[in-house]
Amino acid sequence: MNREEPGARPDPLNRRFPAVGKGLWGHVADSDWNDWHWQLRHRIASLESLETVLKLTPEEREGVVWSGRHLALAITPYFFNLIDREDPDCPIRRQVVPRVEETIPAAWEMIDPCGEDEHMPVPGLVHRYPDRVLFLVTDRCATYCRYCTRSRVVSGVGELHLHTEFDRAIEYVRQHTEVRDVLLSGGDPLLFTDEKLEHILAQLRAIPHVEFLRIGTRIPVFLPQRITPELCAMLKKYHPLWMSIHMNHPREATAEVREACGRLADAGIPLGNQSVLLRGVNDAAPVMKELMHRLLMMRVRPYYIYQCDLVKGTHHLRISVRRGIEIMEALRGHTTGYAVPQYVIDAPGGGGKVPIGPQYVLAHDKQRVILRNYEGQVFEYPETDVCLAPAHERAG
Repeated sequence: MNREEPGARPDPLNRRFPAVGKGLWGHVADSDWNDWHWQLRHRIASLESLETVLKLTPEEREGVVWSGRHLALAITPYFFNLIDREDPDCPIRRQVVPRVEETIPAAWEMIDPCGEDEHMPVPGLVHRYPDRVLFLVTDRCATYCRYCTRSRVVSGVGELHLHTEFDRAIEYVRQHTEVRDVLLSGGDPLLFTDEKLEHILAQLRAIPHVEFLRIGTRIPVFLPQRITPELCAMLKKYHPLWMSIHMNHPREATAEVREACGRLADAGIPLGNQSVLLRGVNDAAPVMKELMHRLLMMRVRPYYIYQCDLVKGTHHLRISVRRGIEIMEALRGHTTGYAVPQYVIDAPGGGGKVPIGPQYVLAHDKQRVILRNYEGQVFEYPETDVCLAPAHERAG
């Protein structure tokens, strides 16, 4: 990975994106290591396999034992190599290694925090917003995030099971002409073969009122080997097609991920990133700023920062909204606007995304708006109606 063509001009950004390499799997042939099917077959997915590569804390060991009844354990070899095996508080480790805290939900946590099941007219299709639908095409991921919003159905060992009815879901979209935007998610749609994914995309693209398609995925981060030239060539046929990836910490921005995102961007696919605020992972402004900067250098636009949903068993990863606003305050005005995503809370129970952030409007009446900037300076701006009023009315 990250190789340059003979005679090519050196890329000065390479030093910012270190290659992960094979690490513990140094004996594996390059052809296997770079094969996404090999990566999936050799995922760390049991207590026994995890203990061969990582010394677990008692809290982690108990969490792994319990994970088979809540949200399965699975970590690709590639992503495992990002973990600091000597640090129990490693920000990568906290995201993917179960902990015993998952077994003790807080009173306010929920099975379905976003109320998706209540807005599911067809099994596997969520219609919560007026002009767009969420199409849950699979319940499997390459690696399982311990804060997963859909842990109730994802991985096959949750409290519920996903039974998507593909034909009915596509027919629903076909019949509902107000739907202009379809988001494929799950689980992770990019776990499908190129052929299976194309079958879904082709049917949706054939619907006249569907203006654009989106794919929500963490595959470029967990399994960059999956982003093959063949996949990119197939996706390119179904423009306009957008993709939202999911990266939480600068350490995840590797040479391999940068190359994968580069292939997608070169195929004309606009990329956005969604991060989740997590305690001990990205709850410090310098960490979040560095992440946003690395995303831009990979041609990925920071899109959302989510307050962690009220998923059962995630209280140990959740930070306060107050802290989230402080992080946003440290971004706005202190770096380029392209690096400032929108901070949102998915309102519990199905209220949808609610944008929140620092208050820059100090007062607002019929005459004026009092504003403050990122430095704390205060400014006055005339209200529009006053600006447009005839001179004699303004004078009066």
